[in-house]
Amino acid sequence: MDNYICITCGNEYAATGSPPPACPTCEDERQYVRPEGQAWTTLGEMAPGSRNRMKPLEPGLTQIVTDPKFAIGPRALLIQAPGGNVLWDCLSLIDDETVAAVHSLGGISALAMSHPHMFGSMVEWSHAFGHPPIHLHASYREWVRRPDPVIRFWDGDRLDLDQGVSLHRCGGHFEGSTVLLWPEGADGRGALLTSDTLHVTPDRRHVGFMYSFPNYIPLSPSTVDAVVGRVMPLEFDRVYSHFNNLEILSGAKEAIRRSVERHRRAVQ
Repeated sequence: MDNYICITCGNEYAATGSPPPACPTCEDERQYVRPEGQAWTTLGEMAPGSRNRMKPLEPGLTQIVTDPKFAIGPRALLIQAPGGNVLWDCLSLIDDETVAAVHSLGGISALAMSHPHMFGSMVEWSHAFGHPPIHLHASYREWVRRPDPVIRFWDGDRLDLDQGVSLHRCGGHFEGSTVLLWPEGADGRGALLTSDTLHVTPDRRHVGFMYSFPNYIPLSPSTVDAVVGRVMPLEFDRVYSHFNNLEILSGAKEAIRRSVERHRRAVQ
């Protein structure tokens, strides 16, 4: 049986023989259902017309993006960490060409997801690389659309992975919204992979703080303070968000400070 994939959020669902009646991820107010209604695809339907393109961003970090754009058009990031490669966030498309390209960089020894809009076909990706664990914050149990033994839920505000990176729950966009700290990134100054917990804006000088990006619902100043309070003690100088070309290459902490002040002025 096929695993159906929502074409709006990109999440893969457990195989049941027919498409699900709805996508709860899209029906949540942080996402949306298309005006044309709910629609589904499968990996078999996607593969002939799509491919994943890989691009190095810095030594030890590779971006993976699906072409043409699918769902929200995110990127996954492959970190070549000291203890093994970690895939941060996921795409819906996985095919033989992608598997071969990732294996040429050392494969995948763990996966970690920032929030449900970035789950994609994470179980399928894990299976394609020998079933490495997928690390999800425990608050995401209800958001998993394809349960599988490879998924490992973690509690609390920090998880140190054997590969040499750490996960930090910041909250905000979701209760479990997570960022990944890669200490070796940015030439040893540290890189923070934030997805849209701290969404790098197109000017690449600020970050945004939103409860819902497509529906334009901002976070409250107190929630932003809590998110930033968990981030600023970490050692980093660079930030990578979840879309192509959205990164702050240096001075990231000062950019975050400016962004908090700007956000507070706007919402107050």
